[in-house]
Amino acid sequence: MLSKFRRVQGEKGFTLIELLIVIAIIGILAAIAIPQFSAYKDRAYRSDVKANLHNAFLSCKAYWADEGSAASCTSAAIAAAAYGFVASTGVTITDGGTLTEAGYTATGVHASDTNPVTYTIDATGAITP
Repeated sequence: MLSKFRRVQGEKGFTLIELLIVIAIIGILAAIAIPQFSAYKDRAYRSDVKANLHNAFLSCKAYWADEGSAASCTSAAIAAAAYGFVASTGVTITDGGTLTEAGYTATGVHASDTNPVTYTIDATGAITP
């Protein structure tokens, strides 16, 4: 037992320079990773807005099938239980223009996006920034 203790007592640990090098490498990796993570989050927020706009458009299509293409499809109308559209948390969908099937437009933006991009969907279902 005493021989094991003497052997451990003679061993040495890491030097201060080795520890500083490891900390510097971790700092460099963090400086690269954090901005990339922010960019990934922004892309996810923008994808969420596009998905919500597409879902609102599909709900409006169902609304027009029931009510006729001349009826105005508003966010309140498609939030009803029959159509079930509910925007994701942080996503704001705004009705725009004439809300009939021929002239439908809506815009959407995410509140958590660091550089908010407003997307618009038109009557054909095309989404543009």
